[in-house]
Amino acid sequence: MLPTVAAPAAEQVGHDWRSGLPSLTGALVTLRDVRLTDAPSLFTALASHQVSGFISPPPASAEGFEKFIAWTQRMRGAGQNISFAVTPRGSDTAIGLYQVRSLDPGFATAEWGFAIASEFWGTGVFFDGAQLLLDFVFDVVGVYRLEARASVRNGRGNGALEKLGAVNEGVLRRSLFRNGEHLDQVLWTILADDRREARAVLSGRVIH
Repeated sequence: MLPTVAAPAAEQVGHDWRSGLPSLTGALVTLRDVRLTDAPSLFTALASHQVSGFISPPPASAEGFEKFIAWTQRMRGAGQNISFAVTPRGSDTAIGLYQVRSLDPGFATAEWGFAIASEFWGTGVFFDGAQLLLDFVFDVVGVYRLEARASVRNGRGNGALEKLGAVNEGVLRRSLFRNGEHLDQVLWTILADDRREARAVLSGRVIH
């Protein structure tokens, strides 16, 4: 069951996210626009094998992260990518990322991915930030279908997506190449309708 989380994203309808992302604050984290100055902390947070083992290889240096961040900013300006830095409440140090990329010209279908420093696993940080992100992409950006892919071997990632209410639509065979292996991935989806119904249940309203 989803906890009640403040959703300031709903208040940002009409916000021009292409020119800069708003800051979204939950119980445990704040999501904000990723900055070039986040490169060193993101490199430290995401370079470990624990974190990078089941995701596309992250940049191999802080300088590489700077180039990656500059690319995400260009893609956001073009309306094709959203990248939020994850910062713990009371700190401005980036300890992870949420990314959403458009799969069609209107951003109606999109894919998201996430990576959080391993020392924050199991603390509720991911789940808190994910609530903020989902509200933003559905309520503000206008996404209808949000996809995610997770290696079949990534039990923690698959469990997190299931807990968020994502639906398992099947296995993408040998679709991720990591460490010399072609790995199967699970395709997970959340629809705007799913998110709306989940929030209605939380607020005690009945869906007909």
